[in-house]
Amino acid sequence: MPYRPRHRWDLAPKAAVALQRQLASRVEESPLTKPLRLIGGADCAFADGGKTIVAAWVVWDLPTQSVIEQVTIEQPVTFPYVPGLLSFRECPALLAAFKKLRQQPDACIMDGQGRAHPRRLGFASHSGLWLGRPTVGCAKSRFCGEFVEPLARKGSTRKLMDKTDLIGKVVRTRDGVKPVFVSVGHLITLDEAVRLVLSCSTGYRLPEPTRLADKLVAEYKRER
Repeated sequence: MPYRPRHRWDLAPKAAVALQRQLASRVEESPLTKPLRLIGGADCAFADGGKTIVAAWVVWDLPTQSVIEQVTIEQPVTFPYVPGLLSFRECPALLAAFKKLRQQPDACIMDGQGRAHPRRLGFASHSGLWLGRPTVGCAKSRFCGEFVEPLARKGSTRKLMDKTDLIGKVVRTRDGVKPVFVSVGHLITLDEAVRLVLSCSTGYRLPEPTRLADKLVAEYKRER
């Protein structure tokens, strides 16, 4: 059985950093064990001046490219904004929303970093440990590392390097648009993570499951 952490989320920042370093060694970059069909996309946003977090999941069927299920939740924020500790701020709500899903995704794409993090435990890796299933970080911006811009055509990639460590790939998901930053979350290889993101890219910059989750969060905030 995959290791699944159990810890409080309302830690002091110094304790949270220490926990990240401890948990990073538990992240597994390993090949997928079965074909993927249902892909979960997750995103969240803040409301009420940052006091409330809205989290959403979309379960997307890869072969038919259709939405199977979607859920939202809102709850109070219990952790301050600290760069590099995003998971402690967002994971509690996203994990609570995940429990509402009737259809369990085979893999999840998170709008955030996985191993492309200074302590190798970004949001996608931390949540992947809790979920115990393959997760991919697909971020709109770089958090750490250096890279050369990929070619302009869809599918072009470049390595994202932190000194001598390969921590992710910079991936063009649509001709001529800004690339995304893909990294392993948990229980998947980097090449598989890139292929999954590209297979879920249907004409937009973001892979469809996370794009739809972002849209769902925005709609929920407008209507609340």
